[in-house]
Amino acid sequence: MRDDIVIVGGGLAGSEAAWQAANRGARVTLYEMRPKEMTKAHKTGGLAELVCSNSLGSVDPQNAPGILKEEMRRLDSLIIASAERARVPAGSALAVDREQFSLQVTQALEGHPNIRILHEEIADIPTDCVCIVATGPLTSDALSQAIRAVTQSQHLYFYDAISPIIDADSIDMAVAFRASRYGKGDDDYLNCPMTQEQYDTFYEALVAAEKVQPKDFEKTPYFEACIPIEVMAERGRQTMQFGPLKPVGLEDPRTGLRPAAVVQLRTENSHRTCYNLVGFQTKLTYPEQKRVFRLIPGLERAEFLRYGSLHRNTFINSPQLLTNTLQFKARATLFFAGQLVGVEGYTESAAMGGLAGVNAARLLTGEPPVTPPPTTAHGCLVSHVALSDHRHFQPMNTNFGLFPPLPNAPRDKEAKRRLIAKRALEDFESWKTRSGLS
Repeated sequence: MRDDIVIVGGGLAGSEAAWQAANRGARVTLYEMRPKEMTKAHKTGGLAELVCSNSLGSVDPQNAPGILKEEMRRLDSLIIASAERARVPAGSALAVDREQFSLQVTQALEGHPNIRILHEEIADIPTDCVCIVATGPLTSDALSQAIRAVTQSQHLYFYDAISPIIDADSIDMAVAFRASRYGKGDDDYLNCPMTQEQYDTFYEALVAAEKVQPKDFEKTPYFEACIPIEVMAERGRQTMQFGPLKPVGLEDPRTGLRPAAVVQLRTENSHRTCYNLVGFQTKLTYPEQKRVFRLIPGLERAEFLRYGSLHRNTFINSPQLLTNTLQFKARATLFFAGQLVGVEGYTESAAMGGLAGVNAARLLTGEPPVTPPPTTAHGCLVSHVALSDHRHFQPMNTNFGLFPPLPNAPRDKEAKRRLIAKRALEDFESWKTRSGLS
């Protein structure tokens, strides 16, 4: 075995993984194929180039993404430190000058004595070393084939079909009812019943709503299993009533009648704190999702923890393939990190890269890998990645719905979130000390 850690991919996750591993004494070889081989989205050969937004999201410590950033800061995150140095005014959001941000990350890694950077394409996953694959949503075709082979996957979910996620506390339970279709199974689903008039209003709004236009490289025929809900509606007024809004097998217990249509919500975690709108993958703009989906009875005051989308991505079915240390179950010396493991967002990708880097370095020295507590923002993401139902696994961003409920939680939402944030940071500090990461 080689005595260095090989990291494939110089995006946010790969850069953070390299930094964390190198700071723990490991020798790191970081491969980034750009600028020799460019993607259709990147413009430079710099490390950690931001290709979509220039914002890494909120830094408010009472906000779920803000908790994650604070935890990363306490792990001496290169991504957070570089972002703060390249920050531009954007209120409570951590927005950056893209060029300066990439330059900060690149210079820090180039100047680290334990890191060497090779601008070469890797077409296969190395087997003679501890390896972290962190190639992100625009993984090359050759490496995608290699990942597909090692994971024994028929495909790598090259196109996300993501439905919105709703905060459970914002669902009107005076309208929604629990039931499974035909009474099969337990009360696994929340059901929002619609009259014909309500369905017609929803249908008209959905068809007329503004959609996000895909980039050229994202244009593709839809898989029938993940057609956007608005595309389904365009196929006919009743199409949704024979699809995801099918009312057959469901009766409203308040009326004893079958509704004209039913929107079903499936829980995203064992705590039942957040729910997925089943079949509602969508290309609607975020404001339109909020407006149109709040026309659904019971969701008039819905709080969106994640908006829906359909876009090119590459991610593996992590609950089947990875442990909660981000190690490949079939080969402990192989780690996956970043968006590839099924997280959404710049910061989330970097955080998973950081954990992979920490654990790869520990593996080299014979120390046991570590996992942050599920009460922390890092731990929430790891739990989602490793412990979700593999049959319905989809990428997720950091949100309060992922955190375990508080015992005796206050009714006031802001007070509850303050307590969740306080618990997260306290537990993160305790974990750092126990793990020798302080």
